[in-house]
Amino acid sequence: MIRVLTLLLSMLIALPLWADERHVAAGRGTLAAAIAGANAGDVLVLGPGLHAGSIVIDRPLTLTGRHAAIIDGQGDGTVVSIDASDVTISNLTVTGSGLNSEETDAGIKVLRKADRAVVENNRVLGNLHGIDVHGGFDAQVRNNVVEGTRQPRMNDRGNGIYIWNSPGTVVEGNSVRWGRDGIFSNTSRKGVYRNNLFRDLRFAVHYMYTNDSEVSGNVSIGNHLGYAIMFSNRVVIKDNLSLSDRSHGVMLNFANNADVSGNLVRGGANKCTFIYNAHKNLIYGNRFEGCNIGIHFTAGAERNVFTGNAFLGNRTQVKYVGTRDIEWSFEGRGNYWSDHASFDLGGDGIADSPFRPNDLMDHILWSQPAAALLTGAPVVQLIRWAQSSFPATLPGGVVDSAPLMKAPTVEVPQKYLAMEAKVANRWKEREPDEFDINDLSSH
Repeated sequence: MIRVLTLLLSMLIALPLWADERHVAAGRGTLAAAIAGANAGDVLVLGPGLHAGSIVIDRPLTLTGRHAAIIDGQGDGTVVSIDASDVTISNLTVTGSGLNSEETDAGIKVLRKADRAVVENNRVLGNLHGIDVHGGFDAQVRNNVVEGTRQPRMNDRGNGIYIWNSPGTVVEGNSVRWGRDGIFSNTSRKGVYRNNLFRDLRFAVHYMYTNDSEVSGNVSIGNHLGYAIMFSNRVVIKDNLSLSDRSHGVMLNFANNADVSGNLVRGGANKCTFIYNAHKNLIYGNRFEGCNIGIHFTAGAERNVFTGNAFLGNRTQVKYVGTRDIEWSFEGRGNYWSDHASFDLGGDGIADSPFRPNDLMDHILWSQPAAALLTGAPVVQLIRWAQSSFPATLPGGVVDSAPLMKAPTVEVPQKYLAMEAKVANRWKEREPDEFDINDLSSH
């Protein structure tokens, strides 16, 4: 009891008893003056109109108002810099940052040691980077609308939400559009990025050296790439949607020990999933549908488990060139293949015959593209028939010894179906731009 009373007393002593609510009228210099005159814990309520930036919050404060209260950086540097712990910014419009990439100009920037920042319910519009959490721990970035610049070259734009060396950051319920990457997480850990919507971007979520974290419940529509997990370990990637993303839905590049489950990748022009030199990942319960390639894995990706996934209507279900067999079932349960004609006489939901998605001709066509001219030749059809009739002649590759008879389903909320339909044909009609997904040098 004494310890509890002592703790309560210490908390009361720590509280700023002089905290107050102050109303700040729009105008040049009024907001900076209000911050300079505020006490720790004060709430500054911004009136409607233009409040000139750039400003620095150097003490625990809350800045709030309504979206008609606009903090405008007028093209110079970062609009709002948070340089103290326990700062909240809510219900404001923040716009007009500079465009200096070397200085990472942003709408809102959380600086190093500015821990427990809360940035919520804001409209962050037309800045180079939208919200930049740059060293502060345990930030909360929630329910913001972030719309970036629309520079002609996508790589000249900034990121919607940029996380750098900021463990414990939660990014939740935001809508991010335009700019470069929706969330770019670099050299961080223990973050949770969930239930966000990403549109018209390069990558929806881009990971570099971000470990022990979670990407869940997000929706990526009409981006170049959905979820790029690179040089990162122990990442949970679950229950995300990638709808009509141009190049890849999910990419694992030097990513190990990931848990990839319950995701839907549909309608991508190139690869539903690309796995490059990624090891010991558990990939289950996903649905890969309507892509040119369902999964392309290469560069010695080893000891990955594939089970309970669905491969539906992909032009090529799997692309893998190898000399040994790789088993894609686990504990007697494999994957569903829309092009596997089989029966289930035992009624256990497992097909009676194994499935190989590739044959010798696939290997020849991948290594010698010019051979595609012979695809319809009788000799090619004879080779394919011979391999299907005599499996011993098949080369190494993916083998599913226990294919499923029923595909797992992943529901798409109605509100996203209209967005998906709107962009479904966009990539076919638009001329290619300057961004090449195979150029990873800028990542």
